[in-house]
Amino acid sequence: MSHEVSTPTDSVSYDLPEGDLGILVGFDGSANSVRALEYGARLALRRKTKLTVVMTYKVPVNFYATYAAIPAVPEYEYRRRDAEQTLDRARELLEDFPGVSAVATVEGDSVGALAKITERAQTVIVGARGRGGLLGRVLGSVAAALPAHAKCPTIVIPGDEDEAEPLSALDLDPRPNEAPVFAGVDGSQLSRIAALAAAEIASEAETALSLVTALHPLDESILWYGGASAAIPEVTHQMRQELADHLDAEVAWVKRHFPDLQVEGSVRVGQPDQVLEEASHRGQLTVVGCRGRGGLRSALLGSTSRSLLHHMAGPVMVVPQLADDRVEDEPETR
Repeated sequence: MSHEVSTPTDSVSYDLPEGDLGILVGFDGSANSVRALEYGARLALRRKTKLTVVMTYKVPVNFYATYAAIPAVPEYEYRRRDAEQTLDRARELLEDFPGVSAVATVEGDSVGALAKITERAQTVIVGARGRGGLLGRVLGSVAAALPAHAKCPTIVIPGDEDEAEPLSALDLDPRPNEAPVFAGVDGSQLSRIAALAAAEIASEAETALSLVTALHPLDESILWYGGASAAIPEVTHQMRQELADHLDAEVAWVKRHFPDLQVEGSVRVGQPDQVLEEASHRGQLTVVGCRGRGGLRSALLGSTSRSLLHHMAGPVMVVPQLADDRVEDEPETR
């Protein structure tokens, strides 16, 4: 006869604070998660809000052939203690943090547990958890899945392949970063939600916002133009101008909501993910909408967001479809 041992059903989390969690950081003790913690700490200080750091752990259901085989320390208690020991690293790093912070363990699947508590967070931040060599371009499971399920914007911090040792202390220097915030826009309502989220970040960081629209290379659709290959430059110019007119309207629309923010727009030839990947090399943050489609919209990332996360050079923020009355005020195209 086997005996099943699992975590208590009434034990969902430990010491997770009530109410607004502010800036939520997923921590696992890796160097990349320390970078995410540093980014989150800076953002929390800038917003004057709480910083919450969590470590998730999952307890498997175990079967034992006899009562004698059941360990003296229950598996769920062992996993919780291990998570607490990992969080000691976060506590050490936050010793000199001048703001309000909380550190907690949460029982459950990493993505599911984090996604659930994002209902109470302003922004969630995780590390991409890339590894060296070619694997440095591959996302960890949490960074790949969380943006599609989170109830608030998700910021993913890329791994530093050259970083041999984790940080010994958090750099909380509030010095301004003059690099702009980039946002990918395509005229959809969801991209406007992302543009507003990007504008808020840029305003907080006291930097400029650049709205970027991609113009697909014409050579990929040449069959649509029959024998018009000789007129490709003229057609490209016309398409670029039409997109530029729409983008000017988007820029004016954002400035109506953020009149003191410097906002510019640019139309760039290329695939959207490639255009935004290039922007991630030059900006302090690149912002995109979740872009899910159909009935599984809350569970799927669009191809652009997914590709960008796999090839980003700097932090990327993915914004879900949040309720925002401001997007009902449509931009006016000339």
